[in-house]
Amino acid sequence: MEGPTRKLIRPSLTDLKEKMEAKRNAVAPPPQHHPPQPQGQHKKPTPAETTNAENFYYAKQIQMKTPMVLVLRDGESVAGTLEWYDKHALRVARPSQPSVMIYKQNIKYMYKAE
Repeated sequence: MEGPTRKLIRPSLTDLKEKMEAKRNAVAPPPQHHPPQPQGQHKKPTPAETTNAENFYYAKQIQMKTPMVLVLRDGESVAGTLEWYDKHALRVARPSQPSVMIYKQNIKYMYKAE
């Protein structure tokens, strides 16, 4: 006894592509197109937040034990050598007086004593 022959039904390739594209569009946002930039003109990278120049300057003055004068925002001057620094403060060793810690935000300017 021979049974009926079954016909194999395959979906067409275009049907599969349409289904896959529909899934892809539902999951991922549509790609954003950026206008092409002219050859050789790339966007400059943003500058670094810190250049470490300030830290290098402090380290050099500490190492050389350079006499410095710090003029504060209120007009007061503090003379001495830098002992220590961090992100927010400087410690100044003063001759025949105790060391003092000064917040950087209170410093108007500083220069080398002569």
